[in-house]
Amino acid sequence: MSTLLAPNPVSDGAGAANTSPLNCSSWQVLLTLIHDTIQEAKARWLFWGLYGLSTLLILFFLFVLKIDVVQGAVSLMDIGPVRTVANIEKFVRTAYMFVAVFLYIWGTFLAVFASSGLIPSVLEPGRIGLLLSKPVSRPMLLMGRYVGNLLVVTVNNIYLIGAIWVIIGIKTNIWYTTFLYAIPLTILIFAVLLSVVVFIGVISESAALSVMVAAALMLISAVLAQRRIVIQLLDSEWSRDLWQGLYWVLPKVYDLAKAMHDVILKESPVNWVNPLWTSALFGIVILSAAIYIFQRKDY
Repeated sequence: MSTLLAPNPVSDGAGAANTSPLNCSSWQVLLTLIHDTIQEAKARWLFWGLYGLSTLLILFFLFVLKIDVVQGAVSLMDIGPVRTVANIEKFVRTAYMFVAVFLYIWGTFLAVFASSGLIPSVLEPGRIGLLLSKPVSRPMLLMGRYVGNLLVVTVNNIYLIGAIWVIIGIKTNIWYTTFLYAIPLTILIFAVLLSVVVFIGVISESAALSVMVAAALMLISAVLAQRRIVIQLLDSEWSRDLWQGLYWVLPKVYDLAKAMHDVILKESPVNWVNPLWTSALFGIVILSAAIYIFQRKDY
């Protein structure tokens, strides 16, 4: 257990320990909180479960790709010798795209599920009282949990997506670096959804509800993204405005997946800007709201 979470051996008049991290910099306190979050993830088997499932997926790809993808594609498509290279590259690029989108969706949901319990757990009666008695601010405490969660998932995503990219590249001898866009995009959308998990966790202290809301936002994003079609079907102005408003306010999980799809397949135009900044802004606002509520909540 870190010194931050250990009991204060000596207290001054204000209740702060002389040997506590009170004299440490804010960065040292934040690093201690991040370390505590990672250690708790290991103790709860969330860390090992997340990396274990990622390893199983990597082993699955290794097993599947024992089949000669290139020769199999040639036989399947009955490609003539003149166009073999071009068609094989297109085939592999398409395979990269499907794998990237799968990892984006599967990896994000798995990460949200794995991280959901780490926020409400710190708010348990008795534990939150102990933590708040330490010389650390409430925003720092919440940000330590958030960054610790994000760091665990970031390393896992780099490990999972990077390993599969290497496996496919070695097997096909075709390396598409655009596949690696899945890493920052998956981390970004997880960071946004994690802010929702933190927000719901602070309000309800329920891990199950946190997962439900985050998963619902992922599904709603796919529905709202069809706004051009739906707006033509809606017959009232207020309903069209409501649909547009929800689309622009909520995170663009579907749109970012579509942008990644277009980049890997070299389809144009690719719309990165709007989904990126609106999703990031949503995450910042929700996380700020969670910190605001946490500061004023009575425990």
